[in-house]
Amino acid sequence: MPPLYVVEQGTKLSIDHRRLVIEKDGEALMKVPLAHTNAVILFGNISLTTPTMKHLLREGIDALFLTSHGDYEGRLVGKMSNFGLLRQSQYEQMKQESFALPMAQNMIYGKCHNMHIFIRRYQQRQDDLEMQQSLDRLKAMRDSTQRTTKLSGLRGVEGSATALYFSLLRKVFKHDWAFDNRNRRPPLDPVNVLLSFGYTLLARELEASVYIVGLDPYIGLFHTVEYGRPSLALDLMEEFRPIIVDSVVLRCLNNEIITHNDFTRSDDPNRPLVLSDDGKRRFIREWENRLQTEIIHPVTHEKMIYRRAFEIQMRLVAKCLREENPAFYKPFIVR
Repeated sequence: MPPLYVVEQGTKLSIDHRRLVIEKDGEALMKVPLAHTNAVILFGNISLTTPTMKHLLREGIDALFLTSHGDYEGRLVGKMSNFGLLRQSQYEQMKQESFALPMAQNMIYGKCHNMHIFIRRYQQRQDDLEMQQSLDRLKAMRDSTQRTTKLSGLRGVEGSATALYFSLLRKVFKHDWAFDNRNRRPPLDPVNVLLSFGYTLLARELEASVYIVGLDPYIGLFHTVEYGRPSLALDLMEEFRPIIVDSVVLRCLNNEIITHNDFTRSDDPNRPLVLSDDGKRRFIREWENRLQTEIIHPVTHEKMIYRRAFEIQMRLVAKCLREENPAFYKPFIVR
């Protein structure tokens, strides 16, 4: 089931006979049965009544709060799962580099592999020797992830591979989007605005999968533990960045689903470039289409949608913890 996205500013969510009612100025804009959504994602100035919050908690439906620009603010989530022993194992094993490194190596191998495949699909349409040489370097970096002996070394490989990947990504846009490199906090150009928006949505999807499986999203393997950082969700996110978010951004811009007219300049130094509400809606539409795409999972060989694949990857992490064996983790890779 897809989430319910609410972008219209000044709206309020209430509950009426197990239906979520979205209203503004006393007029009902939409009614959605609780059974038809697995989460509510609210952008900006949108309110929830107390009965609505109680119904969401009781039904296990997360409410995610973002700013109007798509920055994460927090989430309303029900009680933690009953898997105390699994989380205890997570706390004990993930702090051991002998356990964390092999799993993290596979995750970053998967990320580098998927970055390579994603760019290669477009490189085949271009006669660019320099691009091919860079792809060969990216593939070599992918293979070197398995030879690292420390997490710090693995982070160095990942950083170099990602920088190389973004230098290649800018070559596959059809139109002039002035995308020179990855920047954030704040994003300075339209491509980076959409990448940041998409990565925020992806991180929250994976954080929800962590809760479903019964793990703690704040204790990870590759990403260090920091206050307020969902490190485990960010770990799993690495494999899916290019094939989910970057794919949607490229489709939106190359097919002119989102154009320069959807962005306006702002005097706010923290938000110099703003995506319009209509632009957000069109991006969310393409985002949901991507998550609903059917694929064959590379590990289980089952047919499923991408959103289901997030949970399967998290369950592989849980299996590693239960069996105390990091070798059970296999990354999500595309061909």
